[in-house]
Amino acid sequence: MTRRRFIADEVSGNRALLLGEHADHLVRALRARVGQEFDVATGEDVHRGRITSVSAGRVEFELGEEISAAAVAEIALILAVFKFDRMEWAIEKCTELGVSRIVPVISRRTDVHLAAASAKRAERWHRIALQAAEQSRRAAPPEIEKPVKLVEALNLQAALRIVLAESEERTLLRDVVKPDSTGSRIALAVGPEGGWTDDELQSFRQAGWISASLGNTILRAETAAIAATAVVVSALYSF
Repeated sequence: MTRRRFIADEVSGNRALLLGEHADHLVRALRARVGQEFDVATGEDVHRGRITSVSAGRVEFELGEEISAAAVAEIALILAVFKFDRMEWAIEKCTELGVSRIVPVISRRTDVHLAAASAKRAERWHRIALQAAEQSRRAAPPEIEKPVKLVEALNLQAALRIVLAESEERTLLRDVVKPDSTGSRIALAVGPEGGWTDDELQSFRQAGWISASLGNTILRAETAAIAATAVVVSALYSF
């Protein structure tokens, strides 16, 4: 049976800790007790971990043998801020699929109230990503940045930078990403409900981004983010 994986909050030598709600979830959901073994991710490494103590808001592990972790591509997701419940769904599923970084962006069509409240959502987004990373047995959750204006995200460094555009009629996303892109950072920009405006797309082009589409169907923002991430991951590992 596959062991559940948890991502440590603190690591010191051969000891790792889960703290606060993170620890309470393990105790409540899996009835954690001393002696149980789980996989424990400590950043870049994953170890077999044996629980040595359990208390309120604290579970301590003794770290054992290192477990090989699959290499993952570096996929940065530029995600225009949209309705929070749908955005949380996108963050959860794109984390499960393997994005390494999520950059929330305030776009021209981002609702003004969502833009004003977005900075306070970063902690919740991080918790969602952490839980999704553990569920999908990742070694670490994606980095989730504080919301920024689009102009600040345009110069993100990546070997391949792609903006999804409904107006793109010739280039499909699946034709842009190639298996030999593995090992390079890929940036993927997904707009809000209604898509990027014409001047935003022009800014992407001027900054050297490639426009691509998912086809003729018009998708909701969260569906587009999940589908696009799946297409990229599938293309990268299709060899």
